[in-house]
Amino acid sequence: MRRKRKQRPLVGLAVLALVALAAVYAGFDWFSSAMKQQAAPASTEAPATGGAKQSGNAEEEPAEPDIPVEKVDIVVFGSELEGLYLARAAADEGLKVKVLDTREAFGGQVLQGEMLFLDETRDDQRRSLVQGRAKELFDGFRAGKIRKLSEFEQYFDKLIQGIPVEQGVKLESVEQVQGLFAAHEVRSVLYTDKDGVKKRIKAQYWVENTDHAALVRHLKATRMPGLEAFYGQQNIEYMSAGYMMKFRNVNWKKFQENHKGVDNSFALGLTSVTNKYKPGNDRVFLRGLNAVNQRDGEVLINAFLIYTVDPADDQSIAEALELGKREMPAVLDVFRKNFAGWENAELNGYPNYLYIREYNHYETDYVLKPSDMLGARMFWDNVSIAGYPLDLQGTSANKWGIEMGRPDKYGMPLRSFLLKNYDNVIMAGKNVGASAIAYGSARIQPNTSLAAESIGIILGQIEGKKKLREIKEADMPALHQYLQSQYSIKLTGVTGNNKIANWTEEEIAKLDTGEIVYAQYVHKRK
Repeated sequence: MRRKRKQRPLVGLAVLALVALAAVYAGFDWFSSAMKQQAAPASTEAPATGGAKQSGNAEEEPAEPDIPVEKVDIVVFGSELEGLYLARAAADEGLKVKVLDTREAFGGQVLQGEMLFLDETRDDQRRSLVQGRAKELFDGFRAGKIRKLSEFEQYFDKLIQGIPVEQGVKLESVEQVQGLFAAHEVRSVLYTDKDGVKKRIKAQYWVENTDHAALVRHLKATRMPGLEAFYGQQNIEYMSAGYMMKFRNVNWKKFQENHKGVDNSFALGLTSVTNKYKPGNDRVFLRGLNAVNQRDGEVLINAFLIYTVDPADDQSIAEALELGKREMPAVLDVFRKNFAGWENAELNGYPNYLYIREYNHYETDYVLKPSDMLGARMFWDNVSIAGYPLDLQGTSANKWGIEMGRPDKYGMPLRSFLLKNYDNVIMAGKNVGASAIAYGSARIQPNTSLAAESIGIILGQIEGKKKLREIKEADMPALHQYLQSQYSIKLTGVTGNNKIANWTEEEIAKLDTGEIVYAQYVHKRK
């Protein structure tokens, strides 16, 4: 459904009055700005690669007045799939949206990293939890209609249709002012486009939708502890990055007939074969398969892990890609010798990018915890109904990773997508506010895709009425009703299986800090 944005007509006298007021305000604004200048407080974020200029709380006038200024309602930084759902929903609700991407190519982990093996969220009864626009994608994937890169590209093209996108931009500086509801507000961003032209853009809301915090790592945001705290590591390290393996000339029918764990579409596990691969570098690891039949003898596999990758460092990304490429002939050799139907298999090219699972976790208004998930907690400001195991992929300290429990279903609140201390910064996709352990479940695409779409719709509904941070519990029933009636998104009246219902406060606290591994502890507890 598309709602036309209301036009606000101006009568002639009102225009004259505004002109007069603007002249008066220009002088006052100059004086006010001069009086407000002050030093910016120190940032609490971790050091970032290639950091941009950081503004203080005081309003900062553009240094170059000739730079063109564009005004929109929402700027989405990055072209990861999840945030594009917010862009699409907001645009359909009548808002003016623009996508700025610091990467040279469009589509992030899905199109460039070719992470085309989709993880569907299901509850304990194996019922799908996927809702919203993402349902078309997941239904098509499951049915075998959306499997190839070109088919995913068509889906993305439809999702972004009519929304302007600029690739390869470089963020130069962020203009920040005192917020009305929080300490800070982002007023504008100065950036350089791919042709080297400087531009300034103003917006009501800013969406962090990259896998390397392109916007937020330049703000006064607090980085929360990552997996290094759980694994006892001294240095910051993120979940392993994925290098997607592409093959052709595979006889899938023969593969299926000769190996358990292989059906018409997918091959899972088969570690008796993957363990035969001997890595040529201690930074790589081949785990059990997540393989998808792409039809016509083409197979894509999500199983090759690369450790110690920094998503914010282009050189680190490039090195990891080269590392993965060098190992592929050895992996192919193992598959040819040990998998029926793979005797004539060949490599089918290489991805342009990595599947980045994790970067820094920044504090949001509410930070999701493992107990929220295993406890099936629902929130008054639900923007998603989520599920999926708390799957912590490995790091160099624990190459296999660990599963910290399997929730039935749980809610994700709007507050977990609002950057703390900022009026108008929204965290999309893998930037969701979750502890490093809870992130193992929260990060999965259907969970945060639905949240992003819901937020985009809500932004359209509150436009001209109130700000996102003004939403109270009393406002949500009407918004939830609109989401359900107009978009078939159901976020209320949902209950899940509380798997920690009889736990003590002490046990729950230890669960949230990782002192208790649910999957192991619940067995002993019984």
